[in-house]
This record gives sequence, C-alpha cells and structure tokens, in this order.
Amino acid sequence: MGQQISLKASDGHTLGAYVGEPSGTAKGGLVVIQEIFGVNSHVRNLVDEFAAAGYLAIAPALFDRVEPGMDLGYDETDFALARETRGKLNDDGILADVDAAAKHVASAGKVGLIGYCFGGYVAWISGCNLDSLAASVACYGGGVAGRAANDKPNCAIQMHFGDKDHAIPMGDVQKIRDAHPDVSTFIYDDAGHGFCCEERDVHNASARARCHARSLEFIGAHM
Repeated sequence: MGQQISLKASDGHTLGAYVGEPSGTAKGGLVVIQEIFGVNSHVRNLVDEFAAAGYLAIAPALFDRVEPGMDLGYDETDFALARETRGKLNDDGILADVDAAAKHVASAGKVGLIGYCFGGYVAWISGCNLDSLAASVACYGGGVAGRAANDKPNCAIQMHFGDKDHAIPMGDVQKIRDAHPDVSTFIYDDAGHGFCCEERDVHNASARARCHARSLEFIGAHM
C-alpha cells in the first residue's frame, strides 16, 4: 500500500502524487502516468504492482492543475468530465509535473516511465523532451501519430497498441513506425483501447500480461 505526497514543479505548481516503495533495494524509479480518469484506484494499483516488482513508483496527479484530487470512474458522466479536464491541460505543465515526479524517485537510481491512454501520450512527449528519464513506455497513447514526424526521442521508448483500438487506427500506428523505425512497437490481437485496465470491460488479461512483461524487461534493461 502506497502513500499520498505533494510535489512542487519547476514553475511553482504544487500537485499530489501516489508513491509505492519496494520491500527491498529499489531497482530504480518508475513514474506511472494516469489515464484520463485521474489517479484512481486502477492507477494506484499499478503503482503498488510496480513497487512490488522492485521499483520506487510514483503517479503524479497531472489533473491537479485543473481540479485537485480527481478520482474518476468509467461511466458516461465521468468520461465526459475526464475529457473536459484533459482539454484544459497544456504540454508545458504536463512536462513540468512529470519531471518533478521523476526527480522525486531519482534517489532510487535511473528513472523509467510508463503511461496509459492519455498517459501514453505523456510517455511519448516526456521521452522526447525530458532529460530525467532513461526509458519511457507508451501504452495506447493517442495523439502521437500527428506529431511523430517532428519529434525526436531523448531516451529509449517502447510502444504498445491494441488492434481493436477505436481511438488509435492501425494507420496511425504505422505512421509512428514509419517515422521512428528504431522505436520498438507491439500490437496486440483482439485488444481495444484500455486493455491493461482490469476495471474496464475492455480489459484483455493476456494482452495486459504480455504488455507488462515486455515493459518491465525494457525498463529494466535501461536502468
């Protein structure tokens, strides 16, 4: 079980974060980036899972710049609020908050990042813009294809997509592959958007297990 803490970003903004500590010596730090539903039970469980795998893990509450403490579910009302809140964020604020989280767990050694959905987009822009990361894993991150040709990874990046993702067509995945052939990209059969979330109907246990095994192997290789 982790704990809630506060972080201060470089621009002075204060945000919350959920931190999980490993039982033994940490393998490194790991920033876990939320979906658009805030640092909810799913994200907190991920932090606990990665802490159990040996990482000092942290999930910064990126939506605190709009509405502190957002913890949403998956019904239509919460989904609408999630999309509205996401639309009020900008990349500069996001990157400042991610960097603050990365620096907080840097006491454990090198720092990796893994993000889902909105967090997959954050994983991409963080991996291209921050100096505080050794590796970044983007799970079904939307919005990457439109900027991939102009972005340059600043650390090792790995990407995961489902072939049944209604939000990210396979044509977009191909654009990313064409722009960055050196970025390892995996596609999972019969997996939709959000397939790693055990709290959603779209959860695909087999795809999730393979995605996380590959992610941990990749992160571990760069720590």
